[in-house]
Amino acid sequence: MSTDFLVAGLVWYVVFLLSTTCHEAAHAWAAKRGGDLTAFHGGQVSLDPIPHVRREPFGMVVFPILSYVMGGWMMGWASAPYDPHWAQQHPRRAAWMAIAGPAANFSLAILAGVLIHVGIWSGLFTYPETTGFMHAVDAVKPGVGTGAATFLSLMFTLNLLLGTFNLLPLPPLDGFGAVGLLLSEHYAARFQALGQSMRGFSYIGLLVAWQFFDPLFAPVFSLAMKALYPGVEYGS
Repeated sequence: MSTDFLVAGLVWYVVFLLSTTCHEAAHAWAAKRGGDLTAFHGGQVSLDPIPHVRREPFGMVVFPILSYVMGGWMMGWASAPYDPHWAQQHPRRAAWMAIAGPAANFSLAILAGVLIHVGIWSGLFTYPETTGFMHAVDAVKPGVGTGAATFLSLMFTLNLLLGTFNLLPLPPLDGFGAVGLLLSEHYAARFQALGQSMRGFSYIGLLVAWQFFDPLFAPVFSLAMKALYPGVEYGS
């Protein structure tokens, strides 16, 4: 196991922890704004990762490290509690809670994009010759700039991935819960009840989502790179 592999894993884990913490904190904050204090009392309305790790230690610590060491790709999960009775009574508020998580991830991706351009403007970064999941920008010189480029590359692409994946309209993903924003209060309540009745089939929904996601994310990533570097063409 090389030093580069371990360093990349450390950077990846820091970005993963930041991204999942912001995602769940956004859910918890939106629920609190909507009148559900369940996650607030659990400490999840916070950018401190400790309450989130305490709730999902396997998904936020053990599995990400194992998946990276065994496969070179970091995966994991987190969650924020909510009151299903509140969600049933206020389905559109619950839908706003659902979409808040992906919105946090897209906000982090945009922030990373802004910081990438600040780095290019300041001479720390330069446009990449090729792009990839861990390679959205190049450092001008090795050292601190390389670490910063890797961090911001992962922050950009990982949050783009998390936001896109969670918007798929399949239970238990956030996109399914967010459908209520497109419905009247009456039909949003019925849709919320449908989602709660399907909670036992969550793993099936996740498996189906992964099958659809690979061909979906490639064009999303390509469009994101075009938005990040307008007028610059990169091969697919």
